[in-house]
Amino acid sequence: MDGSKTVVVAGASGFIGTYLRRRFQQDGWTVRTIGRREAGTTAACWDDGAGMTRVLNGASLVVNLAGRSVSCRYNRRNRAVILDSRVATTQALGRAIARCQEPPSTWLNASTGTIYRNARDRPQSESDGELGSGFSVEVARAWEDALEAAATSGTRRVPLRIAIVLGRGGGALAPFANLARLGLGGHMGDGNQKFSWIHVEDLYRSVRFLHARTDISGPVNVASPDVVSNGEMMRLVRRAYGVRFGLPTPAWLLRAGAVLIRTETELVLKSRWVQPQKLLDAGFVYSHPELGRALLQIAREKA
Repeated sequence: MDGSKTVVVAGASGFIGTYLRRRFQQDGWTVRTIGRREAGTTAACWDDGAGMTRVLNGASLVVNLAGRSVSCRYNRRNRAVILDSRVATTQALGRAIARCQEPPSTWLNASTGTIYRNARDRPQSESDGELGSGFSVEVARAWEDALEAAATSGTRRVPLRIAIVLGRGGGALAPFANLARLGLGGHMGDGNQKFSWIHVEDLYRSVRFLHARTDISGPVNVASPDVVSNGEMMRLVRRAYGVRFGLPTPAWLLRAGAVLIRTETELVLKSRWVQPQKLLDAGFVYSHPELGRALLQIAREKA
């Protein structure tokens, strides 16, 4: 077996993990997995340290996507689960990799672009971005701290500060598309908050790119350079799904609705202006660089 084309996808059952598994397989890679209910010669569960080491040993790349969805109310129980699902799994991976005789050369660990402050004045790059405050930022920092603390000297570790991921069959697009279809696809809040995003195919391609570029280290912003306002994003969503108009949703109504559907308004009201400077400087070429065209492509696939 060619270990140079063996990848371990941890947290592989969600929208992004399922997509990455399929694309790696299409490109001729051997895919192994780690998850909550995985079992077999090429899979392991999170509570099986020996099994995880067996799956990781001899692989070239590990991509960790594990983490409970943040689309919920941030009560005490959910906060604990969200934090533990990221930090504990990262720590478990670190222990398993440390036991490998042939550890992976690259460990790409999910983080989030929401680690930066609520930015409306300028983009936040890896070199000059300012970290924010609040629960989501605390989770992101703890997530990255767990990766940095892992005792895996033979494995390059890179946190991926991923923007909102768009694609067919899942991700963050579905709620926006549903609002548009209901005639509620206008801007949210004042509509001026920035919307940073990445097409799921470019997320996959950036993973491949960063694995090959061994000169890149430290956090990497994984986002499209085409950052738009919330109002412009919703206009493009309406265009992609053939909806002529959309009623705006003021912030007070979003806050009331968030309580009813048990989520947080931060997911749509925070201004995320993530600049992928390292990818741009390294010459990464996007397959879906423009939001409008990306949305049209996704909408056609869904039809």
